[in-house]
Amino acid sequence: QVQLVESGGGLVQAGGSLRLSCAASGSIFSIKAMGWYRQAPGKQRELVADITSDMRTRYADSVKDRFTISRDNAKNTMYLQMNSLKPEDTAVYYCNTAINYHDYWGQGTQVTVSS
Repeated sequence: QVQLVESGGGLVQAGGSLRLSCAASGSIFSIKAMGWYRQAPGKQRELVADITSDMRTRYADSVKDRFTISRDNAKNTMYLQMNSLKPEDTAVYYCNTAINYHDYWGQGTQVTVSS
């Protein structure tokens, strides 16, 4: 059974940093582009950043120059390094990817940035 498990969320003061991880496990023969999304209370889920299997990246304008997405294909793991965090970055962060041609979402990890 394939699973996506996020970790690394928490409470941090404005200006601080956090690193999120998303690990895929199970019987995996194909992983396509991977992405981080977030959803704040009362708002729609939005794309934060994504990365293709050949390491091409794109970012939401709101996180450019502060967040860095990366992946380790050998470990089937994706990361999100978040620096200079702002209160408006507070949200539940989800990872998403297509594994073996099926779409999967992680369970989400809470990131809270205090002012």
